[in-house]
Amino acid sequence: MQFDVLVVGDANPDLVLRGDVRPRFGQEEQLLDGADLVLGGSAAITAAGCARLGLRTGLLAAVGADVFGAFVRERLAERGVELIVPAADDGSVPTGLSVILSAPGDRAILTLPGTIPALRPADVTDELLAAARHVHVASLFLQPGLQAGLAGVFARARRLGRGTSLDTNWDPTGRWELGEVLAGTDVFLPNAAELFAVTGTDPAAGVEAAAARLTAAGTTVVLKDGARGGRAWWPGGGSAAAPAVAVDVVDTTGAGDSFNAGFLAARLAGKELPEALAWAAVAGSLSARAAGGTAAQATIDEVIPSAR
Repeated sequence: MQFDVLVVGDANPDLVLRGDVRPRFGQEEQLLDGADLVLGGSAAITAAGCARLGLRTGLLAAVGADVFGAFVRERLAERGVELIVPAADDGSVPTGLSVILSAPGDRAILTLPGTIPALRPADVTDELLAAARHVHVASLFLQPGLQAGLAGVFARARRLGRGTSLDTNWDPTGRWELGEVLAGTDVFLPNAAELFAVTGTDPAAGVEAAAARLTAAGTTVVLKDGARGGRAWWPGGGSAAAPAVAVDVVDTTGAGDSFNAGFLAARLAGKELPEALAWAAVAGSLSARAAGGTAAQATIDEVIPSAR
């Protein structure tokens, strides 16, 4: 097989602004502490993290023929990720862009969709599925065309014996509708807010109750739990927790995507779920050491000692 993991989803630059980032209208000028143009998009950051951890990684994403598209291609090539652009993509749509307003403990994200919603289920061909051991989909709610047929994509992947995982990220519409997608998802990787929203669970019931709704149907839930690390529940009643690693936090943008990469790298290396969760927590923590999602992504030599 050509790839250990095929990541499907978004790829765009992130402009990360740090400091006094809460906008004040009325033409007030504010001074920032830092500004970095970095590779963004949940799928692209996850793919870069997977490659950093030694996986043969392909990324299926629509990218325009503009300066932002060139930036994305260069950053992916530097990391060793093979970018696969849909056959119907003629480059006429501008590449998406996100502006991250990063404040201590929180952030806001402004996104121009551009090419991000361009993927369609037919772009994930049987040939691509056959070329990978595992298929990971990211930022699904930003891609309504792909979302409408992802259940069928995952069904084809399963028929070919491929693993599947999903990180929806936030739903800007607030509908949180996945239909039959999770029924064909081996591993769901949300944060707590996303888990409650997708399952329709009252947060007062706790994450365990929300996760139980999915594990009962056969889906493993791997929760990104911020500074606390991660938690996981799987069918049959198993569960695990893993602590985060203490770092001097510069920016948490993309930390959840690096968490995904750590988990996928461990599982594809044959690690059991508790150890894979530990890898994920370490990879997510270490990525916060620099601005943007990829500058400080962990290497395998950093993850293994810290995950023990």
